[in-house]
Amino acid sequence: MVKQKVAAAPSVRRLPAYLHLVRQAQREGLQYISGTFIAQELSLEPIQVRKDLSITRIMGKPKKGYAVASLIGAIEHFLGWDRTRQAVLVGAGNLGTALLGYQELQRQGLHVVAAFDVNPEKIGSRIHQVPVFSVATLEQEIPAWGVKTALLTVPSQAAQEITEILIRVGIEGIWNFTKAKLRVPDTLVVQKEDLSSGYALFCVMMQNRQPEASPPS
Repeated sequence: MVKQKVAAAPSVRRLPAYLHLVRQAQREGLQYISGTFIAQELSLEPIQVRKDLSITRIMGKPKKGYAVASLIGAIEHFLGWDRTRQAVLVGAGNLGTALLGYQELQRQGLHVVAAFDVNPEKIGSRIHQVPVFSVATLEQEIPAWGVKTALLTVPSQAAQEITEILIRVGIEGIWNFTKAKLRVPDTLVVQKEDLSSGYALFCVMMQNRQPEASPPS
């Protein structure tokens, strides 16, 4: 099962874009949407769209496409966005604060119930209505919240130490926003989010873009 999920990773990464497009179709009153239309809107091949959507086990209808409401439900259920996942965030700096204020995550079912930091000016406060506790209380606080997911936004040099604490208190999945490659048991799920990689790709694309033709004089 794990190998299947890893193999389907590119398809999974495209599902949110499909979901956004299908929700827009629903707002416009459409009852069906075709894979060809989705492909055209997202500059993909229709066969790729059908392959991606097949992992959600939804079936389209000949000459009609996919029922919009059913497709939304299928994608949300496959991604787990139709249920609430409680989490904690460790590292309430600039990035952590931005994530706490990103409302889209809540709409996708991720609810951060507590944040942790070392800054005494933040400890005891609330950031976007989320209470901030001292990192020193991780082992006491996390079991009380009963969460299994953590967002890690601490400085990279502290990431492994914090991770080992999270493992001890029963965290089963870490969304890692640090540059550190975490050493964890095989049973723990880690998703590394590297913003620098995305920015690097953007920079190369900008540098390699074709210069615009000069207008005729």
